[in-house]
Amino acid sequence: MRSDRHQKKKRGKRKPWKVILLVLFLLIGGTLAYSYFQYKQGVQQSKEDGFSDLPDEVYEFNGAKDQYGGTNILLLGSDSRGEEKARADTIMLAQYHPDKGTYKLISFMRDMYVDIPGYGKNRINASLAYGGPDLLRQTIKENFGIDSQYYMIANFDGFVKVIDEAFPNGVEIEVEKEMSKNIGVTLQPGLQRLNGEHLLGYVRFRHDAVGDFGRVERQQKAMKAVASQFTSFQTIPKLPKLVGVVTPYINTNMGTGDILYIGKDFITKGNPGIESITVPGTGMYENARINGMSVLTINLEANKQVIHDFLAN
Repeated sequence: MRSDRHQKKKRGKRKPWKVILLVLFLLIGGTLAYSYFQYKQGVQQSKEDGFSDLPDEVYEFNGAKDQYGGTNILLLGSDSRGEEKARADTIMLAQYHPDKGTYKLISFMRDMYVDIPGYGKNRINASLAYGGPDLLRQTIKENFGIDSQYYMIANFDGFVKVIDEAFPNGVEIEVEKEMSKNIGVTLQPGLQRLNGEHLLGYVRFRHDAVGDFGRVERQQKAMKAVASQFTSFQTIPKLPKLVGVVTPYINTNMGTGDILYIGKDFITKGNPGIESITVPGTGMYENARINGMSVLTINLEANKQVIHDFLAN
C-alpha cells in the first residue's frame, strides 16, 4: 500500500522545468498581449485626434540590406503643401547595425545635381516627385553605391505630431541665434525646450550665411537630441503605444514589429550615440547654376569614398 501511495505522490509532482516553461509562456503571452493592446490604444488615440493629411499610399520599394550588413532606412521629409507629387525637403539615410550595435546617419543635400534613373540630371530631391521613395532609393544607389531596405516619409504636420506625442514637455536643444524668417515661429537664442511646431521651425531655418548646409546641420543636431532624450523614458512598455500613436502620421514600409525591435534595442542600449556625416563633404562640391536652378555639382567618386569609409568603419 505504501508503495502505491508513493507512486501517486510522484505522479502528482510537477517537474520544475515544466513549471518554469509554463511561467515563461504566460509571461511572454502576457507581454505580447499588453504590447498589442497598447499599440491599438495608440492608433485609436490618433483616430480620435484626427489623422494628418499624409496620403495613405503604399509604394513599391525594392531595396535590400547594404553590403556592410546594416539595415538602412531612408528618412524623408516631404515639403507637400497639398500638391500630389512633392519633392523631398529632407533626405537622410539612417543605418542600424544589429551586430555592431551602431547607429549612423547620412544627410544628403537636396540640391545635389545627379543622375536620376530614367529622367536624366536634376536635383536629387526631384526623384521623390518623379517616382516616389523607390526612385529616390535607386538614385542614391546608382550615384553613391548604397542601398536602403526601408523608407519613412513624414510631412510637416506628421513631424509636429510625432514630437508632441513623444515629448509632451518638449525637446531640449540649444538654439544658436534668433530665427524667424519663413519658419512660422520666432525662436530666441539659448537652451530651450521646443515643442513640435518650434522644433520644426528650428530644423527648417536656412536664412543665414551657410544656407542649406546650416539647415542640414541643425537637422542632425535635432535628430541626436531627440534620440538622446528618447532613451530617458527608461521604460520599454511605453514604446508600443507611442508607435501606435505616431504610425498614422508616417508613410512607411516598415512593419510594427520592425519599428518596435529597433526602438527597443536603442532604448536598452541607453543612448549609444549617433554618428553623422553630410554629403557632399567639404571641398567635394561646387555651387553652380544650371537651367536656371541653383545646384551643387559634386565630385562623385570622392563622396562615394567618404560614404564607404563611414559605413565600413
